[in-house]
Amino acid sequence: MHPNSPPYIQEDELFQAMQGPVAELWEQRNEGLVSATDGKKLFWVSLTSPSHTRAIVVVNGRIESAWKYQELFYDLFHQGFDIYSFDHRGQGLSERLLDSHPDRGYVGHFNDYILDLASLISFFPLGKYQQRFLLAHSMGCTITARYLQTTPNHPFDRVAFCSPMFGINIPAHLKPISGPYSWLLRTFNPIETYAPGQTDYCVKPFEDNPLTRSQNRYQWFRELYDKMNQLQLGGSTIHWVWQSLSAIRTCLRQARKIHIPALLLQAEKDEIVDNQAQITFFRRQKKHCPDSEFNVFEGSRHEILFEQDATRNQALDMIIHFFTQKA
Repeated sequence: MHPNSPPYIQEDELFQAMQGPVAELWEQRNEGLVSATDGKKLFWVSLTSPSHTRAIVVVNGRIESAWKYQELFYDLFHQGFDIYSFDHRGQGLSERLLDSHPDRGYVGHFNDYILDLASLISFFPLGKYQQRFLLAHSMGCTITARYLQTTPNHPFDRVAFCSPMFGINIPAHLKPISGPYSWLLRTFNPIETYAPGQTDYCVKPFEDNPLTRSQNRYQWFRELYDKMNQLQLGGSTIHWVWQSLSAIRTCLRQARKIHIPALLLQAEKDEIVDNQAQITFFRRQKKHCPDSEFNVFEGSRHEILFEQDATRNQALDMIIHFFTQKA
């Protein structure tokens, strides 16, 4: 770590750190498979220390895996948090759902994701901590929000939403018909059919990627998926889009049902999700929880926690401060 630098890994030391101290911590992880309520196998991972009294459950986004989050886990662990995370059904190292096309983004019902999260939260030994937090990204935010909305007796103190999928970024003139249109497509196509514009897994050049401006972090992520091709996942199926749009509408309608303080981090240049929908969600939730906070990261693309140092450092500072400040 450079003198006077933030207490997080920086881009110019990323590859060295990933092969050194991050890899050393990752080797100490606990991991395994746990059965969901319907028997599907879910991959989970944890990083713990006997000296830690606070825990974060990290809920990642579509196509992601806990393996992708090693840098983030390292930084949060060294700020005094135990880390718990898992791979959603149908992606990462969890059980895939379509026998004929296992590499396509699919879920039978969006509620399956919520039940999975509830199962993992019950499985993780969270009762031993003084404080417990949720940190979610993109699709993981929809899942996390719906979990909080449907589980009033959950064990968490605060939640942070990064680039939440409270809406999908589609042209404004199509938004009013997106739900009926996706229903029609789903009705007249097999469940494994890709949504329009979606394809098998492919790697976009860094210059054309909508995820991050950090070339080093983007390169590391793509090399990981090349080395562990079992993590690769293609585009979304029509059925996934239909289920997700339905869940998003419910999520927005029930924003007031999240009664713990929420931190919402918005990426100004997000091309994946709908930033206006995030504002709508936040305004509704904050009416019932005035300690919630909203921050916009100028110039940031979708993956704030994989962004350039200036953005990522600020985001981590905000998350840690939000989690550790007194209620």
